[in-house]
Amino acid sequence: MMQYMNGMPSYATRSAGGQTLNREHILDSGRGDVTGDGVPDEIWLIGIQQDPSSPFITGIRLLIKDGATSKTYQITPSENAGYNPRLFIGDFTGDRISDILVTIESGGSGATTFNDLYSLAEGKAQLLFNSESYNDYWKYKVDYLNDYRLQLTNTNTQRVYLLDITMRGKAYLDQIYNSDGTLKAPVEGFVDPLSGLYPVDFDRNGVYELMAMQGVSGLYHADRFGYVTNVLAWQSDGWKLQNQWFSIYGTVV
Repeated sequence: MMQYMNGMPSYATRSAGGQTLNREHILDSGRGDVTGDGVPDEIWLIGIQQDPSSPFITGIRLLIKDGATSKTYQITPSENAGYNPRLFIGDFTGDRISDILVTIESGGSGATTFNDLYSLAEGKAQLLFNSESYNDYWKYKVDYLNDYRLQLTNTNTQRVYLLDITMRGKAYLDQIYNSDGTLKAPVEGFVDPLSGLYPVDFDRNGVYELMAMQGVSGLYHADRFGYVTNVLAWQSDGWKLQNQWFSIYGTVV
């Protein structure tokens, strides 16, 4: 949601750095032409720290001051509470206008993140990426197979990744397999929601892609095998999958 605000709020005119201002903190800040008029704009990420002993932040919102007109806009992310809120300013669509990426950590055991990417071209807010929509769209199956193998299937693309899990150790494998390598019963693992979204300019052309990472686990969260990583590039009608990997942890032998 974006709102227009008459005048610059007093807490947003002070220097950034995390000081407390009317119970709010300036969490992060930056400059860039996000409206597309060729004049750099000022961007602040602010929020409320209710308990000074806790890093948990609530009421997170974006403030943008138009460098040409001094108009100030406010955007409230879809999830506006969490840990370590931060922003990144860069062009993700190729229109040579900077966009604003907001990242907030959930702090849960799955280490998931909340991510919103906004365009503010011509002063009109458009949500380009949202982690909840991403999680709803990308679906995976994690299946234990006979002969000590794990199969990850991306049901969107039908890409399949096979992993030899014999190095997991006898005690672990004996929970799942008979002595001949057959499964005692069907067993499934799982893929966590988005646990990292990173802007990377793979083509080095000044336009950023999104590198999205999700943890792949077996019997429980700590039974982590690695990460499925999607690289998304913006095209005229939305995000397209550019690359996908299943990156695994190595084993000490």
